[in-house]
Order: sequence, then structure tokens, then C-alpha cells
Amino acid sequence: MEKEKAKAALEAVLFTMGESVGLDALSAAVGEDEMRTEELLSSLQADYEAEDRGITIIRLEDRYQMVTKREFYENLIRVASRPKKRTLTEAALEVLSIIAYRQPVTRLEIEKIRGVSCDYVINRLMEFGLVEETGRLQAPGRPMTFGTTEGFLRHFGLESLESLPAVREEELAVFQEEAEEEVGGKGAGASPEGEGAPANDSLEVQTESSVEESSFGV
Repeated sequence: MEKEKAKAALEAVLFTMGESVGLDALSAAVGEDEMRTEELLSSLQADYEAEDRGITIIRLEDRYQMVTKREFYENLIRVASRPKKRTLTEAALEVLSIIAYRQPVTRLEIEKIRGVSCDYVINRLMEFGLVEETGRLQAPGRPMTFGTTEGFLRHFGLESLESLPAVREEELAVFQEEAEEEVGGKGAGASPEGEGAPANDSLEVQTESSVEESSFGV
């Protein structure tokens, strides 16, 4: 298929599907191999950037999605419902970081690093679509393992997990030590929930990150 026509076909598929589409499916749509399809998608992405368009194409591991650019969010909400914003607690961000860097990881492994129970936070992260169950560990009891989702990549603007900033094992060890000291300093009167689960079952503690339920794709 001629290059410009193939790009137009990819554009049509991504626009129509709305959600992310696998590279294999996009390749089948234009009748090209995956390497050639990647080149066409990169060219299409460059076109959007060069023309200063309101939409763009993002890569999420081996999937692609057409989305609106973040800078036009305020324009969008003037004609559409404002998406519900859910703010992550500091505890949620800590657990999310551990899962992102250690996945697939079990609940017990997360709690060993943080030093407190993490059931509540893990469940909330799953509700937000940032974390999901990835399988079971081949060990006694076959504990569930967790990993990040495509929504996690989209929310933090990452193409893949390889895009995560590098963290040294020594830094993780220091974090674990600080968490254990913090828990030890709370004494016997600490909350059994261990991680600040709010009484009204909402995540209200302000941090630098929030999750928005949006159909805009931003």
C-alpha cells in the first residue's frame, strides 16, 4: 500500500477504535509487516506534531492510541462533563512505585518493603485502573501477583516500563529502612489499617498525582 494511503488507513483505524490497538492488528489492517507499520506510525506521529494538531498518537508498549493533547484539556471540559478526579495518597504512590519497579510482585513482598498492610491501597489502585492481577506465583499458597496496567503508562506519559527512571537497589533498601523506622515510631496505638485508609473511603490527601476518569484519552 502506498505510504500516504497506509498512514490514512492507520489514522482511520485508530480514530474509529478509540482505545489502544495492538501493533499486530494495525499491521494486518494495512497489509504491512510490523517494522514497516511502526515506521508509518512514527511518520504519522511526526505529522501531528509538525502541524500543531489537537490530537496525537501515543505508544503504550506494543499498542498505539489516538488521544487529545493534554494542553487542550480546559477547552474540552467547556463542552463535555468534567471528569471525576481521584487524588492518590502518598501511601498509594509508594505502593504503585513498588509494583511498577518490582512487578510481578506479591502483596507480601510489597508489605515487606513498606512494613505495613497494603490490602486497602492495592484494591484502590486496581479500582483506578493503574494496577491489575497478573497471575499466581509458583510457590506455597500460590499468592497472587500484581503489575501495572496500560492505564498506568497512559497516565504517567510512558511508552513502556523501560521508560521508568532507573532506581538503584541501594535506594530501595534505604526506602525500606525508612518505612520500617516510621512504622516503629507509631507505637502500639497505630491504626490497624496501617496506611491511612480514610474513614469516608475516599482518597483526599493531596499529592502531586491524581487520576482522572476521562473519555478524552489525555
